[in-house]
Amino acid sequence: MSAASNPTRLSSVAPRGRIDKQQAVLAAAFTVFARVGYAQARVDEIAAQAQVAKATVYNHFGDKETLFRQVVQSLTDQAMAANLAAVERLAGDGTDLAANLRAVGLQLATCYCREESRALRRLVAAESAQFPDLIDIVAEVGHRVVQTLADRLARLALAGALRLDDPELAATHFTALLTGSIDTRSRLGTRALPAPELRAVSDAAASTFLGAFGAATSR
Repeated sequence: MSAASNPTRLSSVAPRGRIDKQQAVLAAAFTVFARVGYAQARVDEIAAQAQVAKATVYNHFGDKETLFRQVVQSLTDQAMAANLAAVERLAGDGTDLAANLRAVGLQLATCYCREESRALRRLVAAESAQFPDLIDIVAEVGHRVVQTLADRLARLALAGALRLDDPELAATHFTALLTGSIDTRSRLGTRALPAPELRAVSDAAASTFLGAFGAATSR
């Protein structure tokens, strides 16, 4: 069975060796994979980009397929941590909820628009036919963000700051207000959005969300 049909392989094959060289290889591999795709990427090119010997890449990751999967997993983990850190700022009793929601939205929008995040989405989409299980790995970021945001929104509803019956649906609406607008403005991620435009997106998302779900004092 190939790794493409065995999603558990990623977690069962751990890279070996010094952490600094592992990170250098992962960063170099992402650069190469994002530029030329999985099929055209060569291990010697990745090694040169990382400034390590070709044997070092194999010693750390075994083969190109395992390296590709580790690259996706590493970047997904980083994206997950950044997004959850943003959502966890939405707490408290709802005091100045509008400002808090705008700030959280801006941080989420910034995470979504990072070059690494945009390149990762393009790369996984391009290689999805060969590695369909990687779509689920990347999609887990969105799922966890929605679940964590739903938990924060439920707490705010209990505090009387929001009016909602389904926190998860409300969380889905908020993230869709952000990503939908960003995808349109960025031409599906092919255009970088400047900071003022990201702020405008997050402000509009917060205002629309509070118009639908906010208590009178939070609008």
